[in-house]
Amino acid sequence: MQCEICGVEIIGKPRNVVVEGTEVEVCGKCAQYGTTPQSWSPVSKKMAPVSKAPLPRMKRPKPNPFNNMGEEIVSNYSQVIREGREEKGWTQEELALNTKVKVPLIRKVERAEIMPEDSLRKILEKTLDIKLTERVSNDIMEEGGMFKGTTLGDIVKIKRK
Repeated sequence: MQCEICGVEIIGKPRNVVVEGTEVEVCGKCAQYGTTPQSWSPVSKKMAPVSKAPLPRMKRPKPNPFNNMGEEIVSNYSQVIREGREEKGWTQEELALNTKVKVPLIRKVERAEIMPEDSLRKILEKTLDIKLTERVSNDIMEEGGMFKGTTLGDIVKIKRK
């Protein structure tokens, strides 16, 4: 039998040692590079602290995206924001500082290049004391049992041959 470390022919009984987590059969010279399997333990003898079981989390109800369906942003939102800013006597830079929003975003919103997202809309409404949404009525107007409102036929022009 050969030593698994140096390759020398082992005379007598080989020694079992653990080298870097692997048990190997080696000669008497190479036995110093490992530990005997009885003294070797893969688990630390120190006691690991026992962690408490995590408390079960209470599930938060998910926000219903249909709750805010009755409100829409006003069509002249850029003008309302500009007037609210000017009423406070602020420049666009001062508004950006007070709302913690970047100046280019304020400029784009005031020029109506982009529509403000809900988070920005709420910040602007609170900071400038303005209202950027309006309630849309969901009343169904019925007349004679028929729905009266915009239909596909009102929008599409039909071409006939």
